[in-house]
Amino acid sequence: MYSLFLILTTFLISPTLSSKIRKIPDDLMIGCATSAYQVEGAWNEDGKGENIWDRMTHSQPERVVDGSNADIACDSYHKIDEDVALIKNVGFQHYRFSISWPRILPYGFPIVINKKGIQYYNKLIDKLIDNGITPVVTIYHFDLPQILQDLGGWTNSLVSKWFEDYARVIFDAFGDRVKLWITINEPYTICEMGYGNGTYAPGIPSSGVGDYLCARNILLAHARVYHLYKNEFVTSQKGRIGLTIQCAWKEPGSNSSIDKNAAYRDSQFEWGLYTHPIYSKRGDFPEAVKKAVKLRSLAEGFAESRLPTLSSEEVAFIRGTYDFFGLNHYFTQYVINAQPSPIGLPSYDKDVSVVRYIDPNWTKGSKIFYMNVPWGLRKILKYIKQNYGDPEVFILENGVATVEQFNNYDAIKFYYDQLNALLDAVEIDKVKVKLYTMWSLMDNFEFVGGYTYKFGLYHVDFEDPNRNRTPKLSFHFFKDLLKSRVLQLDDRYVEH
Repeated sequence: MYSLFLILTTFLISPTLSSKIRKIPDDLMIGCATSAYQVEGAWNEDGKGENIWDRMTHSQPERVVDGSNADIACDSYHKIDEDVALIKNVGFQHYRFSISWPRILPYGFPIVINKKGIQYYNKLIDKLIDNGITPVVTIYHFDLPQILQDLGGWTNSLVSKWFEDYARVIFDAFGDRVKLWITINEPYTICEMGYGNGTYAPGIPSSGVGDYLCARNILLAHARVYHLYKNEFVTSQKGRIGLTIQCAWKEPGSNSSIDKNAAYRDSQFEWGLYTHPIYSKRGDFPEAVKKAVKLRSLAEGFAESRLPTLSSEEVAFIRGTYDFFGLNHYFTQYVINAQPSPIGLPSYDKDVSVVRYIDPNWTKGSKIFYMNVPWGLRKILKYIKQNYGDPEVFILENGVATVEQFNNYDAIKFYYDQLNALLDAVEIDKVKVKLYTMWSLMDNFEFVGGYTYKFGLYHVDFEDPNRNRTPKLSFHFFKDLLKSRVLQLDDRYVEH
């Protein structure tokens, strides 16, 4: 899920785009998502190795808002039958989940393949298919084996080969049944949060250096696995593969060219760093990013830019490595230009040099954690179409945390508005959105937010040893939506 520290600064709400009843296109799949570390639990059972979040939450619990961890989480490792029944009961067409690298390879490398880990995911995949639910599998979602982090993790240039070796095991084990693959979830969160400001595991503050090393290695790791699949597996397995990038819409805070440039620059640093090398015709890192980092690097006394250079061979190797555009979208911000910071220690924020804010009229009383800007979703979808060759778009995460446990009217309003924006993008802008995934199936461990953020369609009682799941009002909204294939907001789902 998208970086929660950014969510804390952007609680937005806007009116519904359309109140008319609208049909959901037949070719739009609607499903839900979770990730391994956030729901599985069983952190040290059946041969699983330690991951970077295990290490951080155990050794530095103060880094998590409520001091919690995901040792048990939703206990999904022991609840496959129940969780698949929850998904089927809503009527979801697909389920996006991730595979835990250290559950499959406890030592990070394929020197030991954990058979019980393979058995767990085989059972989950088979159960989904038996119930008519398409598995959408993420190979990596934040839970790097700690043993690989001890070698530098995503800042070690060898990590792309380690990831390829892991992915080969995954394709061999599950590719006969899985036809939709995501290589890596949210590169920005991995790099900027993990190796930039250090708020996420592995918690290494190296802003302006480590985050850029990570970005290069993430791109090469993704490209290696894409080419591996195309060269060795696609002929027999006939699947599709891409990655998912979180894209916040950056709206200029004024009509001035300097603020328009600032909003563009902010977007290119945050997600263009990953989208441009893959989806643009030219490839490579965005020019706006290369220029800004080089200017500050030289002024700071570096002999060259802190942003690593992609060779012409690497640019060609990365460019075009997608079968679809995987999009995670949570928020929108206004952006204006900032005065350059004094030259000193390097940092990502100094390189970007912008101020981000929201319209205070968008806030909704005490409803914190609520953020709903449907026009931002439509604008990012239109941007993808216009700038990246009109690809098919898979929305792989879109969601909101609300304070209500069960009668989550605000969440329903959010999904209604967001789906209206999606339909506007499809019907008016002709964007090829083929898949929509709500975050998340159930309340879970939300990384640095612990159990304080409630994104789930199902409420989970984390005080109950059985981790009882109870449907929220939004469950009924989605069940009606999927049964009728019609988007409408009747009185049952509006707070009076």
